Amino acid sequence: MLYWGLVFFIVAVMAAAFGLGGLAASSAGVAQLLAFMLTAFFAMSLLAAFYRRVR
Repeated sequence: MLYWGLVFFIVAVMAAAFGLGGLAASSAGVAQLLAFMLTAFFAMSLLAAFYRRVR
């Protein structure tokens, strides 16, 4: 998931450099969504590991 987030971020930066605002905005939105999902999954895995260790 991190890989795809970086791919969409690079696509957004390149599209912005070439003046393709719509493509840059949509790619940046997808990259942002993937980054939030990655953060949420990471937090859930930390909590699961904590609860598993407590038992």
